[in-house]
Amino acid sequence: MNEEESAKRPQGTPEPPEADDPRESAETAPPPEPTEDDPKPGGDRSADKADHADHADNADTRHGTEQPDQAEPTDKADKPDKPDRAKRADETGQAQHNVNQYFYGALDAPGAIFGIGTADSGNARRRAVGRLDAGEADAILAPYVEPDCFEDAVRALQQDGVVVLVGPPGTGKRSAAVALVAKVAEGTEYVVLSPGRSLDDLAGGRPVFEKGVGYVLIDRMNEAVGGTADFDWRRVRDTVREHGAHLVVTTVYQGEGDAPGSVRHMPWRPPDLTAVLRLRLVRAGCGEDTVEQAASLMPAGCRIAEVAAAAARIAGGADPAGVWQEYGAAAAQPVRDWFDEPRSPQEWTEVTALAFVTGLGYRDFETCQEHLEERVAATFPALATDEETAEAARRDADRRLSLSRNSLVAVEERKDGSLTRSALVFPHPQYRQWVLEELWNKRSTAYWDGVRDWLTDLVATQPGLGLQLSVASGLALLTRPAFDEVEENYLHPWAAGAAGPAGQSTATLVLHCMCLDEGLAATALSVARGWARSPDPALSSTATAAFSGALGVCFPTDAVKALLHRTLGRFDDQAWEAMVALAGLVVVLMECDQDAGAVLRPLAYRLKDEGGKLTAHQRDRTLDAVLTVVRARHTRSGRMVCAVLPARDPRQADPIGELWAGLLAHRPCRRRVLLCLDTTLRDLPAVTDEPEQAAERLGRSLGAALPPDERPRLGPFLRQVVGRFDEATAPLIDTFLGAVLSTED
Repeated sequence: MNEEESAKRPQGTPEPPEADDPRESAETAPPPEPTEDDPKPGGDRSADKADHADHADNADTRHGTEQPDQAEPTDKADKPDKPDRAKRADETGQAQHNVNQYFYGALDAPGAIFGIGTADSGNARRRAVGRLDAGEADAILAPYVEPDCFEDAVRALQQDGVVVLVGPPGTGKRSAAVALVAKVAEGTEYVVLSPGRSLDDLAGGRPVFEKGVGYVLIDRMNEAVGGTADFDWRRVRDTVREHGAHLVVTTVYQGEGDAPGSVRHMPWRPPDLTAVLRLRLVRAGCGEDTVEQAASLMPAGCRIAEVAAAAARIAGGADPAGVWQEYGAAAAQPVRDWFDEPRSPQEWTEVTALAFVTGLGYRDFETCQEHLEERVAATFPALATDEETAEAARRDADRRLSLSRNSLVAVEERKDGSLTRSALVFPHPQYRQWVLEELWNKRSTAYWDGVRDWLTDLVATQPGLGLQLSVASGLALLTRPAFDEVEENYLHPWAAGAAGPAGQSTATLVLHCMCLDEGLAATALSVARGWARSPDPALSSTATAAFSGALGVCFPTDAVKALLHRTLGRFDDQAWEAMVALAGLVVVLMECDQDAGAVLRPLAYRLKDEGGKLTAHQRDRTLDAVLTVVRARHTRSGRMVCAVLPARDPRQADPIGELWAGLLAHRPCRRRVLLCLDTTLRDLPAVTDEPEQAAERLGRSLGAALPPDERPRLGPFLRQVVGRFDEATAPLIDTFLGAVLSTED
């Protein structure tokens, strides 16, 4: 699938640089040569000229060719011929921010229930690709137990340099991949590659493999390679060998026909789960009695992630007997027993509604349930024969009494300030997954058609991020037994606008929820990439929103690539959405304590255009994107992102300095950049206890990025644009300018 991406990409649009890791030279490769369909400088660019006149004129003018007292063009966003562009961009950014903030805020809410199995909500807060630092690698390797197939994989990796682990989710392939490269690779550096990498990418040296480094590609997406699979894998093997690296790939796809002979595809089996449990408990300092009790009570049917989660709870002091009731095959038995009994239409709709709108109060839940009954009545013979009887049954039903008798429904008292409200939930969070699996296995297509129509109407007519998140988390769980059902009947139609803007937000939230589960994150990425490549503007808009949130945190390389690609599109509104999304992704990465440089570095590289391969249109759009990012504000504090970000992560001062320097080199941007710089310095005292040091750090970074003869000109330019500095800001600006001037080449 990923291998065909370049064929589907609109002609004339270069593929943005990628950034699995900042040190990979593949991530700084120049953009491809423009094709004949690229808008050429001096060609027919009337639309571009209207939209970008202030960049097209003297776009390459340097500081040295302009006097400080020359007038600056007005801000494009303030142009009279485009009065609503900034407003649209702000509205788009605010909508994306609302979805992201609600999602991450809900993760922090006490008692929040998403039901994504045993997944850690932290999965949505950290990247799934890039170099593993020492702490991350140790967290995987220290509690690792080798399965009986491990040594065979070691020999295959030593012989070929590449091995593929094939198996269903929950068999420990991810940890095994890291353990394998740790055992075989010469160095101690490990890089996790995006699951979107195609065989052609890998064979072509994207990324450039480094000698002694171990690479892992988790949950590689399925791609149609026809009869060339063995040839493609041989190319990958030869490339990895040539560079002295090692690569382990994991996948759930067995592949058609015989596995390629050039690279071993090994069926993977989980390790001894009792040994996994014992090792984790011993490492946590549990006593021998606790370890033995926990091991003796562990039920059959547990997945590795469940064992890890149970071990953490037991190590924290929980009773092993109580913990194990929630894991393994036996834990689902109460749900299966319920579905084995004859059930009334009302009972069926109770558990169906609860699976998607969990956490509502009685009144709201009963209303939702009644609407669902209307949609699915035709699937129950007793109600389908007489509409009046069916309507009377719905009207006269004592829903609250029936809910109280349903063993799969519980009432949870939730605090809301000084008030307490009743919320309908499942007795155990894990029940939600099992209920959805049983519903999928036992209800007909006609019933699920009714559920689809009910949910679509619910999302479209009752917008609210709380309801959307509940529906989204239910659909994310349904992807496990019925991905095609979710993708074809919910994700794609809603992303395309079938349920209005609220449906698009909900489709985005489904992908966010899928990122909570390591086994579903790669699937979410595949869906979003498909939307991003679609010619349908609604689908590509939804993809933009998805890449600016949890999906972008997990896969920043793919997100930046997709968003940069869209900024170069021919339609202004779509390009502006992508620019705002890039700024939003910087904020989300910062909030999740992740590397916001994953956005800043590719922008800085593209802005330099060292190969001179960008057309005027592409250069204009790049300038717009960088301006949008450096002028963004942190929504919670209202302060400039360029002030907040380096205060939290000093490493980001350098790419911010490169972005400022690149913009200052273009006369039409200069006034806005100088105003942005002044506001950033003014905000430093509000975001850090050491504003002087922060100003000096930013000054050194900008000075290092500016040509030596441009550094003395910065002060006069800044004073001309800003005017007189107030007493509070003047010392910071002096410190900043002094650091710029004192920069050594």
